[in-house]
Amino acid sequence: MPQLVLDLHHTEADAARSLRADVLSGLTATPKWLPPKWFYDARGSALFEDITRLPEYYPTRAEREILDGAADEIARVTGAETLVELGSGSSEKTRLLLDSLHNHGLLKRFVPLDVSTSALAMAASSIASDYPDVEVHGVVGDFTAHLDAIPAVPNRMIAFLGGTIGNLAPEERTVFLRSVRETLEPGEWLLLGADLVKDPAVLVPAYDDAAGVTAEFNRNVLHVLNRELGADFDVERFEHVARWNAEQERIEMWLRARQAMAVTIAELGLNLSFAEGEEMRTEISSKFRRQGLADELYAAGLALRRFWTDEQGRFAVALAQVTLSTGG
Repeated sequence: MPQLVLDLHHTEADAARSLRADVLSGLTATPKWLPPKWFYDARGSALFEDITRLPEYYPTRAEREILDGAADEIARVTGAETLVELGSGSSEKTRLLLDSLHNHGLLKRFVPLDVSTSALAMAASSIASDYPDVEVHGVVGDFTAHLDAIPAVPNRMIAFLGGTIGNLAPEERTVFLRSVRETLEPGEWLLLGADLVKDPAVLVPAYDDAAGVTAEFNRNVLHVLNRELGADFDVERFEHVARWNAEQERIEMWLRARQAMAVTIAELGLNLSFAEGEEMRTEISSKFRRQGLADELYAAGLALRRFWTDEQGRFAVALAQVTLSTGG
């Protein structure tokens, strides 16, 4: 019989409060900004799945290539009995890790953590059905706030894939990596997917595809605000902008007002004005170099043990181990 447990640490009411706080903070700032997590309602998630299949969008394929070749080594090196995944637990990449750990006779439990109760329940049920001898313990929570809800069981490896680490600002990455260190015991593991610095001619099209799918994904955050907060954004009057910030080595996505306009967010009693050409930042996606990533991990008390890239050197998967004391 499949063994399935779901713990609820993040409710729809929590999400609603978080959305209101983020929108109030971000849209009253200069320049205006919104966190990228609000792209991902059902429509946004479907659009992102479409993005991962675009010819310009290399990260998903590159990461899968790495894991396809490294999964057995990851299992051997870590000896992990518990795989914790931050994000969706149903992807093919996750199953590469589950299969390798299972084939090595190691895998005892799988702990997916996600903010979406419905997505998590579906993913957890699928894994529990396909791996009936593995305990599946789902945690509905936010990886920036609920790592302490991860079960304290032996021999854990946290997988944080897809390059999502790049969506965090440097100070947010510091807090996140330290929270990983505090969650895990000495000797336990973090498996991290990270996009690498490369030619902007490769980077920018991955966030500004010819078919316009990423543009629609970017504008989807305005549909979310209209629906959830009673806003009246004229979505088509905002154009998608993706640019490479060379100084900070990151891609930035913005929405640019095509003309001057006033916007009301009824649920917040907020009246906004946009000048023609004014830009609102909706995402950062930092790109990494090996030494810089190793330094960030070390500062949090995580030692880089393995580092793999795809054949073209576009993307990396890093395996880090919790050390006995923090690196300073």
